[in-house]
Amino acid sequence: MHNGQENEKIPFGSLQLSPKAAQAIFDLGWEEPSPIQAQAIPIVLAGKDMIGQAQTGTGKTGAFGIPMAEMMNPRDGRVQALVLCPTRELAIQVAQEIGRICRHAEIKGLPVYGGQSIDRQIRALRSGVQVVIGTPGRLLDHLSRKTLRLNNVRMVVLDEADEMLDMGFVDDIEAILKETPMERQTLLFSATMPEPIRRLARQYLKSPEFVTISKENLTVPLTEQVYYECKEANKLDALCRVLDMEEIGAAIIFCRTKRGVDELVASLETRGYFAEGLHGDLTQAQRDRVMKKFRESKAELLVATDVAARGLDVENVTHVINYDVPQDPESYVHRIGRTGRAGKKGIAITLINYREYRQLKLIERMIKVRIKRRELPSIADIVERQKEIYKARIVNLLETGHFGEHKRVISELAADYDPIEIAAAMLKMLLEGPEAEKEKDEGLDFGNTGAEPGMVRLFMNIGRAQGVRPQDIVRAIAEEVGIPGHVIGVINIYDKFTFVEVPEDVASRVMGIMHQNMVKGRKISVEPAKAR
Repeated sequence: MHNGQENEKIPFGSLQLSPKAAQAIFDLGWEEPSPIQAQAIPIVLAGKDMIGQAQTGTGKTGAFGIPMAEMMNPRDGRVQALVLCPTRELAIQVAQEIGRICRHAEIKGLPVYGGQSIDRQIRALRSGVQVVIGTPGRLLDHLSRKTLRLNNVRMVVLDEADEMLDMGFVDDIEAILKETPMERQTLLFSATMPEPIRRLARQYLKSPEFVTISKENLTVPLTEQVYYECKEANKLDALCRVLDMEEIGAAIIFCRTKRGVDELVASLETRGYFAEGLHGDLTQAQRDRVMKKFRESKAELLVATDVAARGLDVENVTHVINYDVPQDPESYVHRIGRTGRAGKKGIAITLINYREYRQLKLIERMIKVRIKRRELPSIADIVERQKEIYKARIVNLLETGHFGEHKRVISELAADYDPIEIAAAMLKMLLEGPEAEKEKDEGLDFGNTGAEPGMVRLFMNIGRAQGVRPQDIVRAIAEEVGIPGHVIGVINIYDKFTFVEVPEDVASRVMGIMHQNMVKGRKISVEPAKAR
């Protein structure tokens, strides 16, 4: 890259960044700076000390990671920046984020924490790193061994300082700071500001700028607010269960990044949901097309970033779902304000993992509303819910009347059969389709089909050559067989055939209904796969 390009600045919201930092942000899918980033980055780039009142999830790693990408020298293998974290989990998380932000700037970061081989850390330090992210205990260990030298450090970040205070690390922090040059730049981030943190700031920061976000008048009275806790790896499954359990008219699902939106839309489509994505990379024409489909109920789910959802005015949004926890209370209130419009009641659902619990509690305190915990629905709950939905539809039809010819057919049948039996047979036919007429083959043994435990792998004679996509298979099975799309497992599509895994308890039903059925205009055959 020639000098003209290197000096060229690229906008990121109100900030102007070098191409190397801007490219990393583009790769991450960030659309604009979070409030803490917008305020903090200019201060840090100006070389000033700073106190940032912020908690995990507000984008604060970007508030010091982006300036590192701009300010550190990749040709100098000595440690130029030091980040102190209270726990090994946070150190690893911050190191990963800095690695992504600084990738194009060729700045290397190294997490240093207890529980990992110190010899491996020593070898990495000798090879040359510009940023060290560590817990106080292990950093002191390296300093005492003289395997870490801080005499060239230009920036020190104290991350989650109140947590380090609670864990009794203040003396360790002071001992580490004494090993760094006096002319360093120091940044302190803390969710709360107790007196010991203020004293630390007075002693070790030079005329610091103070950055915080106003948290006034945050309230959304007509929205029921709940959260579900799940493991990060199971979040998509948790979302699908919630979608199947809730009576959704129209829902907006919020993700933190553009990439997150695209990936979630693709995942939902493969499970048979009608979802559309909305983010800052869309042209106005694409945005209008997506919003038209959503307003006309041709897409039940709109997956969006915060930026894309600004100014959205859509009636009848029954649910707002935070797939990613909002960065701050203002974002949370802005998101859930998309539902509960015009005096109508809406529901806001947030999915969290155990690490995000503190962040959710902080949002609760700021909005002065208790967000209720709910247990994730089980498969049995979802099946029961579907029965309730059919029951409600039948009641609605009964109250509407106007049965005409249908009534005559039932009258004829009632001469020979009990009306309750007739109604049950009709419901069974509605729920099970053609399979309802076949005798149940209890205990059918599929043997080993090469599927996960509790699943059966089926072979279908249709594949890529016929233009089949995973969402086509899911939709066909879900709609024809009447099972939730998310219970369908791994789908492998090859040129002329497809393997799909389905739960063992519905496998015979899937085979019975889908064999000789139509998918993408082609009649298919379905049989148990042979174990690989």
